[in-house]
Amino acid sequence: MQRFIWLNIKYIIYVITVIGGLASCQNKQQVTEQVFTIDSTLQVNATSILEEKLSEINAQSGQVIVIEVQTGQIKALVGLTKKDSADYQPCENFATRQPTGLMHPISLLAALETGKVKFSDKVDTGNGIYQVHGRELKDHNWHRGGYGELTVQEGLAVSSNIATYKSMEKVFGNDVQTYFTMLDKMSYGKPDSIIGITNLQSAYFITPKDNNWTKTAFAWFCIGYNQLISPIQTLTFYNAIANNGRMVQPQLYKDSVVVINPQIANKASIDSLKKALVLNITDGLGQPAKSDKVLVAGMQGTSSLSTNEDSTKDMYAVEFCGYFPTDNPKYSIIVSINKTGLPASGGLIAGDVFRKIVDYIQTE
Repeated sequence: MQRFIWLNIKYIIYVITVIGGLASCQNKQQVTEQVFTIDSTLQVNATSILEEKLSEINAQSGQVIVIEVQTGQIKALVGLTKKDSADYQPCENFATRQPTGLMHPISLLAALETGKVKFSDKVDTGNGIYQVHGRELKDHNWHRGGYGELTVQEGLAVSSNIATYKSMEKVFGNDVQTYFTMLDKMSYGKPDSIIGITNLQSAYFITPKDNNWTKTAFAWFCIGYNQLISPIQTLTFYNAIANNGRMVQPQLYKDSVVVINPQIANKASIDSLKKALVLNITDGLGQPAKSDKVLVAGMQGTSSLSTNEDSTKDMYAVEFCGYFPTDNPKYSIIVSINKTGLPASGGLIAGDVFRKIVDYIQTE
């Protein structure tokens, strides 16, 4: 009982700290006039759920962001990092940019927009190893012989790097710059700034126009590498998918809705992707995020952040981003956790945190 009371006091202090920090970003006149969007009860519970997972897997850091789909209002903004002690402390890591394993659906949406690829198309992933200009692109099950022939939709559900890249190669292989033009048209990497979140920068992409562009850069970009993007920017894109293509600005103060892009892609492409994100939960690697209380949609992802001689010290980002209810989305959530060593699964780790937060919201 005493531990329960202490934990609640700890999280209440954390909420006060977060809101106090956000308030310091505004002058006194603005603070008295503006109202924070944070739901303090949700903030406390999301913090508790995230910290429990970080402790369980001995992760370095993590964050959870919950926003309202239609308004962009941020309802929870949780950042935790391990200090010298075993405890996790609140931190403002929301501007941190790194590669993302959540890129597959975004790339495939660009391919769908051209009309040259459909989710029902077949793609051969072979034995899980695909040669790209002398470099090996691998699926996570390459050591078990790969997935062989899949539909594009099935490839997405198993997070197949090869299925995604071969689909992209088919569409953009002869004109890669068109892919980047489409990403810009879809406002991928926005917003550049959010009032109350310090040091948020534009997402960074290596493109064919850059001197450090290589023959293999496209293959790795379309699965989340050769770029630096913050989780809240990734969430903004997924939220636009949930919002039928309408991208809105995340905001920490209740204000009128700011539209970044009224329609990131055509309705048919958005609808196809939304169905694929549901199937990922029901039949794919996103099943750990499945809730018994409401139908959710989303995507898991894992990216390597560093490579060491001792593989137990390799750093990974495990992520899950999704929304619910699928028929009329109200909330979008991203969970992003940085940890060292294997196992590193966006579905099993971040997806589990996502599910617990969804279940909490649904019981309120």
